[in-house]
Amino acid sequence: MAEGGMIMNFILVVLDSFRQDHLGCYGNNWISTPNIDSFAAESAIFENIRSEALPTIPVRRTLCTGKRVFPFEDSPQPKGLYVKRRGWRPLRESDVTVAEALREQGYVTGVIADTYHMFKPTMNFHRGFDCWQWIRGQEYDMYKSQPLEGVDLGRYTKPGMNTRVLEQYLKNAAGRKDEKDYQAPKVFQAAMNWLEENYSHEKFFLWVDSFDPHEPWDPPAQYVDMYDPGYRGVDIIYPVGVRVDQLTPEELKHMRSLYAGEVTMVDHWFGRFVDKIRELGLMENTVVVLLSDHGKLHGEHGLIGMAAQYVYTELYNVPFLIRHPKGEGSGKHISALGYNYDLIPTIFNLMNAKPPSDLDGMDLWPLVRGEKTEPRDHLICAHDQYVSVWTHKWLYAQGPEAWGCRLYDLENDPAQNINAANDFPDTANVMQHMIERFLGRN
Repeated sequence: MAEGGMIMNFILVVLDSFRQDHLGCYGNNWISTPNIDSFAAESAIFENIRSEALPTIPVRRTLCTGKRVFPFEDSPQPKGLYVKRRGWRPLRESDVTVAEALREQGYVTGVIADTYHMFKPTMNFHRGFDCWQWIRGQEYDMYKSQPLEGVDLGRYTKPGMNTRVLEQYLKNAAGRKDEKDYQAPKVFQAAMNWLEENYSHEKFFLWVDSFDPHEPWDPPAQYVDMYDPGYRGVDIIYPVGVRVDQLTPEELKHMRSLYAGEVTMVDHWFGRFVDKIRELGLMENTVVVLLSDHGKLHGEHGLIGMAAQYVYTELYNVPFLIRHPKGEGSGKHISALGYNYDLIPTIFNLMNAKPPSDLDGMDLWPLVRGEKTEPRDHLICAHDQYVSVWTHKWLYAQGPEAWGCRLYDLENDPAQNINAANDFPDTANVMQHMIERFLGRN
């Protein structure tokens, strides 16, 4: 509960496709993220939070409602063990959202995002917000339709690569003049403007959702030059469907540098946003949260992207930082296993607010205060029909019959290079039964 019944605002910042291992506060030593790292020094740092259902929209549904997505479905289930997530469907009328619950308690609510999937017709992810702002132009957002002229697609692709989404994005990005015209800067600038206009309300909830560093990866040149100066080859800014063996070592390095540049650009503008929060005197009465929905593979395991069958820590381990206005937990690393939907009961308890009913998660703050140590011994997550079980030592994943199962020893094989399912069949069976029991209960 909030101390003395203190009313606290709530700011949620979601960064799409931001890998946990690309932040200094999680051990990265080659990418510049000084602003998020400084924010982390004032926050509780959760090391083992995983998104229970991927990708973009299932995670937003979870964060909007505080409810699990997997394995629930609005229509009859397919036969067999594997149950598909609710997928890219609109919020249901019966869903009670965080924004709706807070607005009923007198909070002014706002969402600012360029994550265009949230705003597609009928999706309803802006429901419950007093105001919402969609920053147009990200990825395949059908924003502009002018002919794509004066652009050499060969600069961004290699023979055989699909250019449909890339062409739309380049149309959307036409006319940019400086850094402020890029997507992440526009999102955070709009969020700063919202704060200036609304900070005097008694209490508010602001959701800031940046699609960056999701691909296309095309940050301003100064960010790329931090990691791969002098490169003159092909810029693979949209590597969806690209195989590692299609890229030269130089092209693969540059692709990773493009992503690193996106990360540093997002970090810079997040830092400006935090400066605005501080300038307006909001750090003393506002809970600020930063997290991601999932990561991306950049050649690890010989793979690029995040297809459903890619079940690795690079995808599922997400940054998860909670800054308490009174400094509780500042810089403390929490190793306990948790789900992303645990955020909702945690925040509502901190704000002494009434949460939406029937939440699936648990309050994480007793872990920060040292009142609990390890409330869960495993997590169960899913991406389409690929289901994974996580403990501190083991990662077990199973998919359709032809895919089989994988078992990785995270302590002795943290890079997940060796499928140990045949070496430890009893462990694989135990974790398989965890999935079966979970599906039976749900």
